[in-house]
Amino acid sequence: MKALKYILLLLLIFIIGFSIYVAVQPNEYSFNRSRTINAPATLLFQKVNDFKEWPSFSPWMEQDPDANLNYGDITTGEGANYSWNGEILGEGKMTTNAVEINKSINQLIEFTTPFEAKSNINWTFEPKESGTKVTWAMEGKQDFVSKLFTTLMGSIESETGPNFERGLFKLDSLITEDMARYEIKINGLVEYGGTFYLYRTTNANSTNISAKMGENFGAVMQFMGSKGIVPKGMPLTVYNSMNDENVIMSNGLPINESYTIPEGFDISLGYIPKTKALKTTLMGNYTNLTKAWEATMTHLAENGLIKSELYPFEVYTNDPGDFPNPADWKTEIYIPIKE
Repeated sequence: MKALKYILLLLLIFIIGFSIYVAVQPNEYSFNRSRTINAPATLLFQKVNDFKEWPSFSPWMEQDPDANLNYGDITTGEGANYSWNGEILGEGKMTTNAVEINKSINQLIEFTTPFEAKSNINWTFEPKESGTKVTWAMEGKQDFVSKLFTTLMGSIESETGPNFERGLFKLDSLITEDMARYEIKINGLVEYGGTFYLYRTTNANSTNISAKMGENFGAVMQFMGSKGIVPKGMPLTVYNSMNDENVIMSNGLPINESYTIPEGFDISLGYIPKTKALKTTLMGNYTNLTKAWEATMTHLAENGLIKSELYPFEVYTNDPGDFPNPADWKTEIYIPIKE
């Protein structure tokens, strides 16, 4: 009987001691995971801000792919919400409380089963030289039950941190793959209407062609701005000479009519006459232009088409500043053809 009393006493002491140990655990928790992704903040923000995109990078959906997802009336921005119900995930709901466009997102996650809990989720998108630093953070308060659970099963960070890391990895992979998309379409023979254009000419190679283009377009736009000249269309590049090691190109902007250049300016006036041309359209990053040109030249040869004496040219039909995903950039290639 005495032995039983000692056992019960020791058990009581253990329970009291363990309860005290649990009670003195931190009342709050906070942790985060970060990953620098080679992509603009706009794209990453758009992906995270839309709950309908979450299944594509959520590590929890990998664990419970048959979970039921229910979306609210809106899925992006403040007030957006969705809920889930699954055998592994249990039940819960997430709501977006605040957003700062392309900079941060604040959300509330609420668990119903297998236990009740609430946490704040914070996302930040910080531009870096190598891309965007995406930080996924979680914070909240712990009651006694939560402390007991984490004491027995491990901290919330030890359980959730690896999932954050997996989610950021998947987000990186998805965005990178999406940005790399491109499509080359041979449109065939078309009639190009002709245009005057203001331009500046330079030579370049594969290592500096982008920088040289930027310098030329900047100089032309500055000149046009100073003279109050409004562009007629989108920027274009005329290739005076092209080979594997060196390119001589004229980068400029179309204008409505002929224009006399004042002395002292490194800007010239050009004219592309109305002509029949082989047209190719590239949807995708400009880095894929080499492939688009190769496809165009192959089509030219296979169909017995002969280039005219006019120089081939490119037209950049949309502004990359309006399309953060390079997969949406559109370039048209024209090779004038002999009649």
